Order: sequence, then structure tokens, then C-alpha cells
Amino acid sequence: MLQETVNRLTGIEARAPMVICNEEHRFLVAEQLRQINKLSHNIILEPVGRNTAPAIALAALNAVEQGDDPVLLVLAADHVIEDRAAFHQAIKVATAHAKQGKLVTFGIVPTGPETGYGYIQRGEALPGAENGPYQVQRFVEKPNQSTAEEYLESGGYYWNSGMFMFRAKRYLQELEKFRPNILEACRRAMANVKEGNDFISIDKDDFIACPDESVDYAVMEQTNAAVVVPLAAGWSDVGSWSALWEVNDKDSYGNSLKGDTFLHNTKNCYINSEDRLVAAIGVENLAIVNTKDAVLVAHKDQVQDVKRVVEFSKGECRSEYRRHRETYWPLGRCDLVVNTGRFNVNRITVKLGEAFELQMHYHRTEHWVILYPVPRK
Repeated sequence: MLQETVNRLTGIEARAPMVICNEEHRFLVAEQLRQINKLSHNIILEPVGRNTAPAIALAALNAVEQGDDPVLLVLAADHVIEDRAAFHQAIKVATAHAKQGKLVTFGIVPTGPETGYGYIQRGEALPGAENGPYQVQRFVEKPNQSTAEEYLESGGYYWNSGMFMFRAKRYLQELEKFRPNILEACRRAMANVKEGNDFISIDKDDFIACPDESVDYAVMEQTNAAVVVPLAAGWSDVGSWSALWEVNDKDSYGNSLKGDTFLHNTKNCYINSEDRLVAAIGVENLAIVNTKDAVLVAHKDQVQDVKRVVEFSKGECRSEYRRHRETYWPLGRCDLVVNTGRFNVNRITVKLGEAFELQMHYHRTEHWVILYPVPRK
């Protein structure tokens, strides 16, 4: 989905993307960008998560420190947008207003009374625009069912997409006005960066002190320069397994399948298996996800409670919480196939042209079996 987010901008005049991610994901993100030829010293690493307002500030400060003031298009990496042409048109409209100093958000034209999204109430249309963009009247929290139905019937509300556009300096100006403590913490963190081949690592102590706040709360709900551009482009915020079921292709029984599966009398299920056969018999409306770390079986209406599994794993100090079985390194990846108190078995995949550093171990013995692919003639 990260690759799709970047490739979705093909045809738009844009520079190389700047990706902000957690340090733990750095090699995974770098590999994803390398595969689509978009890796160019363009990953800012957060030592801890501090929400979207600080993350955007880091990108804006990085641009301004290079003597530039670009228009920033802020995108999340977990969205599906089916109509690329409509998306590009909305970006074109938003760009014109961002260059004039507006802080633009993209409001999704609702297709139903959705209670899982926040909403944006539109105000008056901007001069010369009959069908938008509009001034932002207000942002509202996720509504209950009856309120969502009222919003839909009124025609004056949009889903809050979490996508934005503004100039870097303009965003920093508004952040300094409303949340100077966030901006100051980000400035200190960016003043002591460590730059590697593909990564920009910011100061951990300074960034940990930064408040945790979304761009909506910190800036967009405070500024009088917010405008909303309506977007009807087959958008979905894929924030759950049930959302993936909604956007993926399905068989004649409504099942969305990925991986090795066997089904009998099974309907409307999402089944995703990484490395083994999953058999489903006589079930409906389930999300079944098999990864190398764990197996999830949940009703599609309750997949949001997956956080309870995380809380349990954290509380029990389980290995699934501490690390994934498969981890990414600069030179490739490592799959911990067997993990016991006496020995481990790892399957290591090394990228072509990469190599290990020479190592010596005094307290364990290592045995290596090397499999080198020979190209077919």
C-alpha cells in the first residue's frame, strides 16, 4: 500500500516522496521504495510515534532548512483510491489554493452514514467556485448512527480523509501560532540529525518531549485558513481487516481470499494466509488472518478489537509483541524459523551485491548452509 500511495501520483508534477516512519520500520520502508525506484535519502525516522502534527512538522522543517518552501501533499499509506483521474483533479484544485496560503484538506463525498470517520462541515464556497472548494465550517468527531444519517441527508458534510495540502512555511507558521511547543520540540530534534545512506535520524530525547497530537487538533481545527476540496474517487481508509474485505475482489460467495485456502459452505469472509493452508468450513462473516507470528480469527464486525490482542501480548511480555518472526535488515531479511532456549534456526535472505560484516562469537557456534540461485540457461 505504501508503493501504491507513491505510484498513485504518477502523472502529477511532484518531487521524490519524503516518508516519515518509525525507526523499527526503516528497512522495510526502504526496501519498498527501492523496489519502485523511489529511494533517495528520503526517509525521516521517528524514534517514537508522536502523531501527525509533529510528523508533518519534521517534513516541513527538512524542506525549509534546505532553503525551499514547497507545497506539501500529505498522504497516509493505508488508503485506497480507485479513481486516479478524479484524485489528480482534486490535487490540481487544491494546489492553486495552497499556493495562495490556504491549508487544504480533502473531504470525501460520503456514500453512506459512516460512523467510523470524523466529518468536516463545509462553509461558504470560495469566491469564483460554485461547487467547491469551501471554507471549513468545523470538524466534528465520529458521530453515532442517527447523527451520521443527518449529516448525509444535509449534503453539507464530508468524511475527514486525513489528507492535506499546504506550503511548508505556511504550516509551520500556523503550528507556531497554535502549538509552539510542538514546533519547538521538532526544531530541536531536527537540529541534531544523524544522516545515513537512506535515512534521516532525529534526536530521540528532544522528540520524546514533543506532545502527541494530530494535525487536525493542533492546526486544522484552529486556523481560519482551512478549506476543503470535495473528493469522490472511490476512497477507503483501510484501517481494518473488514475494510480490506470491502475493497478487494470477491468470489461468487462474497469471500476475499489471499494465499493457500480451502473453503466449504463459507460466505462473506476475508481470509489471508502467508505460509500455510487455511481451511474454512461452514462459517460466515469472519476475518481469518494467518501470519508467521500469529493467527487471528474474528467476526468482521469486531475486528477493531484486535487491539485487545496487542494489549494482552504486551502485558504478558510475549515474543510476538517484542519482534516479528521475520525482520528486515539493510542487507536483506531474516526469518526466525525455530526459536528455543538451546538453539535457533534462521533463514537469511541476502540482497544481490550485499554482504555480512566479519563476525566472531565466543559463546555460541554457528553452522551455515549457503544456497545460491543459479540462473536458468
